[in-house]
Amino acid sequence: MRPLLILRGDRDLAALPDLDALSQVEVQRVATIPTADALDHDRPIVLLIAAEDLPGCAPEVIEALARVTALVGLGESGVAEPHPALAALPLTSWIPADASPTIGRTQIQGALRHAASLVAAARAERLEQINEQELIDLSSVGDALATERDLDALLGMIVGQSIRLTGADAVSLYLVRHAEDGETRVLHFTLSRNLTLPDLPLVQFDIPIDHGSVAGYVAATGEVLNIPDVYELGADVPYQLNRSFDERFGYRTKSMLVIPMRSHRDQTIGVLQLINRKRDPEVRLATPVMAEAHVLPFDRRTMRLATALAAHAAVAIENSSLYEDIEHLFEGFVTAAVSAIESRDPATSGHSLRVANFTIQLAEAVDRVGDGPYADQLFTRDQLRELRYAALLHDFGKVGVREKVLVKQKKLYGHDLAILRQRFEMLMQQADLEFERHRAEWLLTNGPSGYADALTRLDASRAGRQQQLQHWLTVIAQSNEPTILPEGATEELEQIAQQTWVDRQGIVHPVLTEAEVRFLSIARGNLDVRERREIESHVANTYRFLKMIPWTPELSAVPEIAQGHHEKLDGSGYPHGVRAAEIPVQARMMTIADIYDALTAADRPYKRAVTPERALDILRGEADRGLLDAHLLGIFIGAGVFSMVPESVGSPQRRSSGRSRPSLIS
Repeated sequence: MRPLLILRGDRDLAALPDLDALSQVEVQRVATIPTADALDHDRPIVLLIAAEDLPGCAPEVIEALARVTALVGLGESGVAEPHPALAALPLTSWIPADASPTIGRTQIQGALRHAASLVAAARAERLEQINEQELIDLSSVGDALATERDLDALLGMIVGQSIRLTGADAVSLYLVRHAEDGETRVLHFTLSRNLTLPDLPLVQFDIPIDHGSVAGYVAATGEVLNIPDVYELGADVPYQLNRSFDERFGYRTKSMLVIPMRSHRDQTIGVLQLINRKRDPEVRLATPVMAEAHVLPFDRRTMRLATALAAHAAVAIENSSLYEDIEHLFEGFVTAAVSAIESRDPATSGHSLRVANFTIQLAEAVDRVGDGPYADQLFTRDQLRELRYAALLHDFGKVGVREKVLVKQKKLYGHDLAILRQRFEMLMQQADLEFERHRAEWLLTNGPSGYADALTRLDASRAGRQQQLQHWLTVIAQSNEPTILPEGATEELEQIAQQTWVDRQGIVHPVLTEAEVRFLSIARGNLDVRERREIESHVANTYRFLKMIPWTPELSAVPEIAQGHHEKLDGSGYPHGVRAAEIPVQARMMTIADIYDALTAADRPYKRAVTPERALDILRGEADRGLLDAHLLGIFIGAGVFSMVPESVGSPQRRSSGRSRPSLIS
């Protein structure tokens, strides 16, 4: 492109007598001074300007022109200095009207060199800006890829950014994986996007990592391929393009850039395939003719960008895979921990998993709420994962509770009840022995006379004693059940405890020991105060154990959430007795889920299951008394969360009926 010389009207200069005859310079005569925006900034331009051209021309217009053109001032004949108006301008040079042609040509040549330097500087500045923007774009893309851990979202981001940065019409993403035999490595066609054909269904498939296909060749060799037209591949290249896609959909694949994605260990983990770089990103290549007209080869700039993006993508994909492996590892740990907890109390098997599922379902329902105090509450993916772990491990502290307390079924422990039954069996036998002793004594003293009447009296006395013992045993058995203590049972237990028996050594013992009376007199449930405190200590144990785990920042609240599932809004809960404002919403949700599952879970030795309807009534009562969050309970019920966890989750099955209200200790 020839340099441009601009001057007004038909002005002739003695210094430039052959102005219009210059072949190496284009001369353009204008009526008014042009603006900088109207000029081609990629062309060296010299503007010849006289004092009479300036009236009506704003100073900022001249300043803008000076940034893109070489300004040469024109003066009157016989004038030694530029006009004051011209002298104030950033002139490259000044030519009086009567200057010699030699001086004129010299000044113009100098101005042309200055104009060329302005163009070069502008190009360098634009290139610097482009490079800076590319760095900014790549940096932002790298940051975005580095922070995205969901693999599907990550792959979608890679594909989208590839199109945006390179102007490609289509992108295909392949990932290396093992074939079904578990040993052979193949390229899996994972994701694609085509701007011309946006509604194409995604059909995933595998191709060999070999030299037969373009992508397979790149994966096998690690070589970058930049092909201007894949229909014109030479016979000497080992790879070929499968044209079946083009033939099926009427597409024209032309330029292609195929880049290996390599991990930090220099292993190929995938291939990024860019197709058809376009002059105008908005154009759709609807026909092969349009593809011929609008598709460009991938240049050095797009190749550099795509290569950098592929490097970012490889690291991000590898990190995502590593993070996923860590998640699977931690999931295994959590599953093992939950199994270990529930193996100590088989009756509660499946409880932790069901509570976690109920809690997550409730959190997702809260996200959908459009009004009320939780309208603005939204849980992120990390927060849901944090909540799930807290719910799964909420009973982790039960590993620190004595097993006999944890699995206690009645008020008396099994071995204590067995001893007590043996005691009563012995007392029954004592009644028989007493009967035989008195009968023998009567015969020795009185002989057979009147024996029949005496035997009747002795037998009645024995039967009365055994009947009394059986009644006491019945009272004890009824009192031993983990239900509300029957009316009058406490008094009878105290009366029984006042009775004594004598062993073979002549030592007197109470029929019921002080400890037995204390346990049997528990008004409700099967635990005394000390045992209940030990059971309740599982929450503090949970917090202490979970705090020992080096949680990542996004999971750091797991211990705090887990320890709050037995707190009540009025401060009557445990372990800290905190009130509503200090209880995280996640813990409030878990509390509802925990109680509901404890109520409706299958029969346990110490309690009967209740129906879902009865369980919801109990929860409503707790909310009415200010113990539970009524708004969250409303969402739990209104969204049907209570019915979203199948009975088959965990084990055992739930019952559909039940009458007594069970303990809320789960």
